[in-house]
Amino acid sequence: MASNHAPRGHEKIETSNFLMIVLILVAVAIGGIVEIVPLFFQRSTTQPVEGLKPYTPLQLVGRDVYIREGCYNCHSQMVRPFRAEALRYGQLSVAGEFVYDHPFQWGSKRTGPDLHRVGGKYSDEWHRLHLIDPRALVPESNMPGYPWLERATVDPESVAPRMNALRRLGVPYSEEEVAKAADEVRGRTEMDALIAYLQVLGTARK
Repeated sequence: MASNHAPRGHEKIETSNFLMIVLILVAVAIGGIVEIVPLFFQRSTTQPVEGLKPYTPLQLVGRDVYIREGCYNCHSQMVRPFRAEALRYGQLSVAGEFVYDHPFQWGSKRTGPDLHRVGGKYSDEWHRLHLIDPRALVPESNMPGYPWLERATVDPESVAPRMNALRRLGVPYSEEEVAKAADEVRGRTEMDALIAYLQVLGTARK
Protein backbone atom coordinates (compact mmCIF):
# COMPACT_ATOMS: atom_id res chain seq x y z
CA MET A 1 0.00 0.00 0.00
CA ALA A 2 1.50 3.36 -1.06
CA SER A 3 2.10 6.01 1.55
CA ASN A 4 0.12 9.23 1.17
CA HIS A 5 2.14 11.40 3.50
CA ALA A 6 3.95 14.41 1.99
CA PRO A 7 7.77 14.14 1.89
CA ARG A 8 9.50 15.90 4.73
CA GLY A 9 12.33 18.42 4.30
CA HIS A 10 15.25 16.02 4.50
CA GLU A 11 13.46 13.56 2.22
CA LYS A 12 13.12 16.27 -0.44
CA ILE A 13 16.84 16.95 -0.24
CA GLU A 14 17.86 13.29 -0.28
CA THR A 15 15.68 12.47 -3.28
CA SER A 16 16.63 15.48 -5.40
CA ASN A 17 20.10 15.34 -6.97
CA PHE A 18 19.92 18.97 -8.07
CA LEU A 19 18.90 20.28 -4.65
CA MET A 20 21.58 18.15 -2.95
CA ILE A 21 24.30 19.53 -5.25
CA VAL A 22 23.19 23.14 -4.70
CA LEU A 23 23.15 22.77 -0.92
CA ILE A 24 26.57 21.08 -0.90
CA LEU A 25 28.02 23.95 -2.95
CA VAL A 26 26.47 26.49 -0.58
CA ALA A 27 27.90 24.69 2.46
CA VAL A 28 31.37 24.47 0.91
CA ALA A 29 31.26 28.15 -0.11
CA ILE A 30 30.28 29.29 3.39
CA GLY A 31 32.99 27.12 4.97
CA GLY A 32 35.60 28.45 2.56
CA ILE A 33 34.62 32.07 3.21
CA VAL A 34 34.75 31.59 6.98
CA GLU A 35 38.26 30.11 6.76
CA ILE A 36 39.79 32.27 4.02
CA VAL A 37 38.41 35.80 4.47
CA PRO A 38 39.97 36.38 7.94
CA LEU A 39 43.42 35.69 6.44
CA PHE A 40 43.12 38.87 4.33
CA PHE A 41 43.01 40.91 7.56
CA GLN A 42 45.70 39.03 9.48
CA ARG A 43 49.00 40.92 9.60
CA SER A 44 51.15 37.77 9.52
CA THR A 45 49.71 36.87 6.12
CA THR A 46 49.44 40.35 4.55
CA GLN A 47 52.52 42.21 5.82
CA PRO A 48 56.03 41.56 4.43
CA VAL A 49 58.60 40.18 6.84
CA GLU A 50 61.39 42.52 7.85
CA GLY A 51 64.04 42.63 5.13
CA LEU A 52 61.78 41.48 2.29
CA LYS A 53 62.24 43.43 -0.94
CA PRO A 54 60.42 43.17 -4.28
CA TYR A 55 62.27 41.23 -6.95
CA THR A 56 64.76 43.17 -9.05
CA PRO A 57 63.98 43.30 -12.79
CA LEU A 58 66.40 40.42 -13.48
CA GLN A 59 65.03 38.31 -10.62
CA LEU A 60 61.49 38.97 -11.81
CA VAL A 61 62.33 37.72 -15.30
CA GLY A 62 63.98 34.67 -13.70
CA ARG A 63 60.83 33.92 -11.75
CA ASP A 64 58.81 33.98 -14.95
CA VAL A 65 61.32 31.61 -16.56
CA TYR A 66 61.02 29.33 -13.51
CA ILE A 67 57.24 29.20 -13.94
CA ARG A 68 57.38 28.90 -17.74
CA GLU A 69 59.74 25.92 -17.62
CA GLY A 70 57.55 24.15 -15.06
CA CYS A 71 60.15 24.04 -12.27
CA TYR A 72 57.31 24.23 -9.74
CA ASN A 73 56.10 20.81 -10.93
CA CYS A 74 58.98 19.16 -9.07
CA HIS A 75 60.21 21.78 -6.58
CA SER A 76 58.09 23.35 -3.86
CA GLN A 77 59.02 26.57 -2.11
CA MET A 78 57.58 25.87 1.30
CA VAL A 79 59.45 24.45 4.26
CA ARG A 80 56.48 22.96 6.07
CA PRO A 81 56.15 22.97 9.89
CA PHE A 82 57.65 19.52 10.40
CA ARG A 83 60.85 18.82 12.28
CA ALA A 84 62.25 16.65 9.48
CA GLU A 85 61.76 19.43 6.92
CA ALA A 86 63.29 22.09 9.14
CA LEU A 87 66.35 19.87 9.70
CA ARG A 88 66.74 19.20 5.98
CA TYR A 89 65.79 22.52 4.39
CA GLY A 90 66.15 25.16 7.11
CA GLN A 91 63.93 27.77 8.71
CA LEU A 92 60.18 27.22 8.32
CA SER A 93 58.35 29.26 5.70
CA VAL A 94 55.95 32.04 6.71
CA ALA A 95 53.34 33.81 4.58
CA GLY A 96 55.01 37.22 5.04
CA GLU A 97 57.92 36.08 2.87
CA PHE A 98 55.64 35.69 -0.15
CA VAL A 99 53.44 38.81 -0.13
CA TYR A 100 55.11 40.08 -3.33
CA ASP A 101 54.70 36.75 -5.16
CA HIS A 102 51.79 36.60 -7.57
CA PRO A 103 51.12 33.70 -7.62
CA PHE A 104 53.15 32.31 -4.71
CA GLN A 105 54.99 29.03 -5.20
CA TRP A 106 53.97 27.18 -2.06
CA GLY A 107 53.36 23.49 -2.45
CA SER A 108 54.26 20.04 -1.21
CA LYS A 109 55.76 18.44 -4.32
CA ARG A 110 58.96 16.58 -3.47
CA THR A 111 60.25 15.12 -6.74
CA GLY A 112 63.18 17.48 -6.24
CA PRO A 113 64.35 19.27 -3.09
CA ASP A 114 62.47 22.22 -1.65
CA LEU A 115 64.02 25.43 -3.01
CA HIS A 116 62.76 28.00 -0.54
CA ARG A 117 66.11 28.33 1.28
CA VAL A 118 68.37 27.67 -1.71
CA GLY A 119 69.43 31.33 -2.06
CA GLY A 120 73.16 31.69 -1.38
CA LYS A 121 73.62 27.97 -0.74
CA TYR A 122 75.56 27.44 -3.98
CA SER A 123 77.57 29.71 -6.26
CA ASP A 124 76.22 31.17 -9.50
CA GLU A 125 78.57 28.90 -11.44
CA TRP A 126 77.24 25.82 -9.62
CA HIS A 127 73.69 26.75 -10.63
CA ARG A 128 74.80 27.38 -14.21
CA LEU A 129 76.44 23.97 -14.54
CA HIS A 130 73.53 22.28 -12.77
CA LEU A 131 70.97 23.84 -15.11
CA ILE A 132 72.97 22.87 -18.20
CA ASP A 133 73.72 19.28 -17.13
CA PRO A 134 72.23 18.34 -13.74
CA ARG A 135 73.87 14.91 -13.58
CA ALA A 136 77.34 16.39 -13.94
CA LEU A 137 76.95 17.67 -10.37
CA VAL A 138 74.24 15.42 -8.94
CA PRO A 139 74.56 11.96 -10.57
CA GLU A 140 71.28 10.66 -9.13
CA SER A 141 69.26 13.63 -10.44
CA ASN A 142 66.39 12.98 -12.85
CA MET A 143 66.05 16.67 -13.72
CA PRO A 144 66.34 17.58 -17.42
CA GLY A 145 68.94 20.07 -18.56
CA TYR A 146 68.07 23.60 -19.72
CA PRO A 147 71.06 24.54 -21.92
CA TRP A 148 68.98 26.78 -24.21
CA LEU A 149 68.56 29.29 -21.38
CA GLU A 150 72.23 30.16 -21.87
CA ARG A 151 71.48 31.26 -25.44
CA ALA A 152 68.10 32.98 -24.90
CA THR A 153 68.43 36.70 -24.19
CA VAL A 154 65.97 38.66 -22.09
CA ASP A 155 63.66 41.07 -23.92
CA PRO A 156 64.29 44.41 -22.14
CA GLU A 157 60.99 45.91 -23.23
CA SER A 158 58.96 43.12 -21.62
CA VAL A 159 60.03 43.90 -18.06
CA ALA A 160 58.36 47.26 -17.37
CA PRO A 161 54.85 45.95 -18.24
CA ARG A 162 55.40 43.05 -15.83
CA MET A 163 56.43 45.43 -13.06
CA ASN A 164 53.47 47.72 -13.73
CA ALA A 165 51.10 44.76 -13.51
CA LEU A 166 52.60 43.83 -10.13
CA ARG A 167 52.30 47.44 -8.96
CA ARG A 168 48.56 47.18 -9.50
CA LEU A 169 48.61 44.15 -7.20
CA GLY A 170 50.39 46.07 -4.46
CA VAL A 171 54.09 45.41 -5.09
CA PRO A 172 55.86 48.69 -4.19
CA TYR A 173 57.88 49.38 -7.35
CA SER A 174 58.63 53.07 -7.91
CA GLU A 175 58.30 54.89 -11.22
CA GLU A 176 62.09 55.22 -11.29
CA GLU A 177 62.60 51.47 -10.81
CA VAL A 178 60.21 50.70 -13.65
CA ALA A 179 61.89 53.25 -15.92
CA LYS A 180 65.34 51.71 -15.32
CA ALA A 181 64.20 48.09 -15.70
CA ALA A 182 65.03 47.71 -19.39
CA ASP A 183 68.62 48.90 -18.92
CA GLU A 184 69.15 46.54 -15.97
CA VAL A 185 68.34 43.42 -17.99
CA ARG A 186 69.72 44.45 -21.38
CA GLY A 187 72.18 41.87 -22.73
CA ARG A 188 71.43 39.34 -19.99
CA THR A 189 70.37 35.77 -20.70
CA GLU A 190 67.45 33.80 -19.30
CA MET A 191 70.05 31.66 -17.54
CA ASP A 192 71.36 34.78 -15.76
CA ALA A 193 67.81 35.69 -14.79
CA LEU A 194 66.88 32.25 -13.45
CA ILE A 195 70.07 32.08 -11.39
CA ALA A 196 69.42 35.56 -9.98
CA TYR A 197 65.96 34.39 -8.93
CA LEU A 198 67.24 31.17 -7.32
CA GLN A 199 69.90 33.09 -5.43
CA VAL A 200 67.33 35.32 -3.70
CA LEU A 201 64.96 32.57 -2.59
CA GLY A 202 64.52 32.49 1.16
CA THR A 203 67.18 35.11 1.90
CA ALA A 204 64.90 37.74 3.47
CA ARG A 205 64.99 36.11 6.91
CA LYS A 206 68.56 34.82 6.90
